[in-house]
Amino acid sequence: MAKPAYHRVLLKISGEALAGEVGRGLDFDVIGRVSQVIKKCIAQGVQVGVVVGGGNFWRGLKDGGDRMERTRADHMGMLATTLNCLAVADVLEQNGVEVRVQTAIEMRSIAEPYIRSRAIRHLEKGRVVIFGCGTGNPFFSTDTAAVLRAAEIDADVILLAKNIDGVYSADPKKDAAAVKFEAITYDEVLSRHLQVMDSTATSLSMDNKIPVLLFALKDPENIYRAVMGEKIGTVIRE
Repeated sequence: MAKPAYHRVLLKISGEALAGEVGRGLDFDVIGRVSQVIKKCIAQGVQVGVVVGGGNFWRGLKDGGDRMERTRADHMGMLATTLNCLAVADVLEQNGVEVRVQTAIEMRSIAEPYIRSRAIRHLEKGRVVIFGCGTGNPFFSTDTAAVLRAAEIDADVILLAKNIDGVYSADPKKDAAAVKFEAITYDEVLSRHLQVMDSTATSLSMDNKIPVLLFALKDPENIYRAVMGEKIGTVIRE
């Protein structure tokens, strides 16, 4: 029987992916399929931490723009991630998975405050830990939060589930000649200005030597395939 390629993973899911085809709000069919796949990973003994974005409700820089003070707009984005955390947690629990939501901004009546040692203890007990509110600081994306949490919990890999199936030499929607990479280095991503993660997140993963595997969430089974070591998407590493 095949064994997982990783012991502990940090799964980053964009808010837009949770919205499905509509692009805004929550698609519970999508969340349900994702939750079932996470349950399969847990059954294989894989420890799973999750960071979710909030773009299906609010993106601080994009939606706030020059109409709001940036810090306040980013705080609204952090609250948007919490909505997604609670939705994913609820569906996971409906599927029989133990979950803990931890937030970088304290809101004790609905979630635990983020505490690294407690998060690791939950993971060791087979619970999924969902990290909300990004890093808790404005001017940092949830991609950066994913890398930060991955470093803190000693994750073996960051699984970057997005609306694209890998890293391309150019935007494949705009350039028919765009080439998909099977593997690429952090330095190449930064030097080519490729839209994988923001530069802060990429630099942080490079400094901490955490590989990033980017793949499409359109088929949630890709999460399980990634965990089991199948070749999908694009891996970013040294």
